[in-house]
Amino acid sequence: MANIGAVIFDMDGTLIDTEKLNVKFWKEASRIAGFDVSAEDILYIRSLDPTLSSKYLEDKYPGFDFAEVREIRRELMKQHVDNNGIEPKPGALELVKYLNSNNVKTAVATATGQERADRYLKLIGVSEYVDAIISTSNVGRGKPEPDVYLYVCDILDVIPKDAFAIEDSPFGVESAFKAGCRVIMVPDLTQPDEKTRMMLTHTDSSLSGLIGYFDCILNGRIQASSIHTMPDPHSDLAQGCISQV
Repeated sequence: MANIGAVIFDMDGTLIDTEKLNVKFWKEASRIAGFDVSAEDILYIRSLDPTLSSKYLEDKYPGFDFAEVREIRRELMKQHVDNNGIEPKPGALELVKYLNSNNVKTAVATATGQERADRYLKLIGVSEYVDAIISTSNVGRGKPEPDVYLYVCDILDVIPKDAFAIEDSPFGVESAFKAGCRVIMVPDLTQPDEKTRMMLTHTDSSLSGLIGYFDCILNGRIQASSIHTMPDPHSDLAQGCISQV
């Protein structure tokens, strides 16, 4: 489709409901290591490049060993997934299937390691409907730098300005924005602050709502070329179209 070059999804907190688990297990792993890390600090490092996350936590909590605590957290998460599976975010599979059925290129750009990302997305049935799953571990710099989005756009043979990125966290939004993508936020654990809002094209409360948004574009009720980053993502243009669907 000429109006939408591609739709690129973040994974944790966007396609799968794991951010609440990441907070829980970061806190538990930190306690095992003898630290009381606040939920606010754990929320801050969502999607953040591990080098930056490590510096942030180790500077704030003297003696904190980021690599050690992260391994404990990963093991706790693995045990949970082995016992309970992975819960998709509402509308995740429906939206990916909708885009696939309309011949829109799709991909996942995630801060999670490649092996775990492949596993999680297979568990929720999304992997067979996307064209690529790319971890930031495959690129030079993680989020909030644009490397992973630029890499995915290159793989999909799409100009970044013709791609829509769907994110749930500030650093993820910043990464996609720096790459030149049109950024949609579906907030998970926190709402966008003013800085983040200025980077957004649109927001929605769920992935299900984006089916109507993309349907408007694909059917010409919104011209993708007329959509630019705007201070108010709940614009009359977007909301007017959604109300007609």
